[in-house]
Amino acid sequence: MNLSKKLIASIVIGSMMGVAQAQAPAAPAAPAEVKIGIVSFLSGPGAAPFGVPARNTAEMLADAFNNAKAPAPYNVKGFGGMPVKLVVIDEAGSPTNVVTEYRNLVQRDKVDIVIGYVSSGNCLAVAPIAEELKTLTLMYDCGSPRLFEESPKKYVFRAVNHATADSVGAALYIKAIKPTAKTYSGLNQNYAFGQDSWSDFQGAVKMVLPQLQEKTSQMPKLFAGQYSAEISSLLESKSDVIHSSIWGGDMEAFILQAGPRGLFKQSSVILTGGEVSMFRLGTKIPEGTIIGARGPYGVYAPKSALNDWYRSNVIDRYNAPPNLAAYQMAHTIMATKLAFEKALAANGGNKPSSDQIADAMRGMTYEGPGGVHKFNLSNGHQATAEMVYGRVKHVNGQIQLVDQKRFTPDQVMPPDGVKAADWMASKKQ
Repeated sequence: MNLSKKLIASIVIGSMMGVAQAQAPAAPAAPAEVKIGIVSFLSGPGAAPFGVPARNTAEMLADAFNNAKAPAPYNVKGFGGMPVKLVVIDEAGSPTNVVTEYRNLVQRDKVDIVIGYVSSGNCLAVAPIAEELKTLTLMYDCGSPRLFEESPKKYVFRAVNHATADSVGAALYIKAIKPTAKTYSGLNQNYAFGQDSWSDFQGAVKMVLPQLQEKTSQMPKLFAGQYSAEISSLLESKSDVIHSSIWGGDMEAFILQAGPRGLFKQSSVILTGGEVSMFRLGTKIPEGTIIGARGPYGVYAPKSALNDWYRSNVIDRYNAPPNLAAYQMAHTIMATKLAFEKALAANGGNKPSSDQIADAMRGMTYEGPGGVHKFNLSNGHQATAEMVYGRVKHVNGQIQLVDQKRFTPDQVMPPDGVKAADWMASKKQ
């Protein structure tokens, strides 16, 4: 074959390939799916009590939704018929690193929605980026009331109570079971959540129990692990009530160190998030300890068919009952599914945008395994629910929570448009 023939052959073959390419059927479009970024502590001290139980619930629910095995009103397959795909990442790291990973989820992994964050510092760092990227983002656990108090949000929501409910509920519980108490003290970790929680409890005491006098506030560093000096100060104070928002391994270490020294016999100790560790510690938690769960979660969840289904599925899959972190994740995903399907219907069956899902979620009332919740604060972006506390009792080698008392959402959460601190400073109950 001479050069001209080679050239002609090349042109012919190229033309044939071009025709073949032109005539090839178009590749089938990828099926519509809903990608959800799940962010939670999967390593470090926050993993066992919060991050892993929440991640487990997210995966269990995604599978149940995709196989249409959840009960009504969550029985539509996937999200409105579209399969759900989770992209799970670790929350561990500095707030700067967490923000970088958030951007990666949205811009690189192309998730439609982000659900996550245990740390209040992380949720406060991520929220402005969610607004900048216009991505629907739900904070499933972080408790800071400042999330919506510092600036209004369009794309950020929280489907459960914020941490003010912990402290106001605790003060109401003390008023109900120990009305003659005269003094109180605190043990809280020295970072944003611990400082905010102590400030909230001080405000709640002034609102609910103004006769109580403060004795001492102990603020060990986060993940200190050793509390000998703080326990000595609390024993010396002889306070009737001790408030603590300490959590995770810190809380377990505090219980194991303070119990033998008699602190729990001398004072009524309130562990606002104690429910997350009650199954890990069992009867190592002294009798009389007051346990909270930031809402009607875990053992405080109301009886319902939906709650029975949720608990049994978690126990069957993970051989452990869901704790408060798992319930918070369940509520957050379920609220997102309902809002998505509402927006889908309003959009003629086409996949809704973040703006359309946000419009559907704003002000929504929904029911999860922890009962009815309403997005009725912060222009419909902050949900509220009842609050429950109880006291530990040992029965036949098992732990039970007795003297349970339930408080309505408007008893433990501020009115719409009012900052938590301002509400507690102005109201007497």
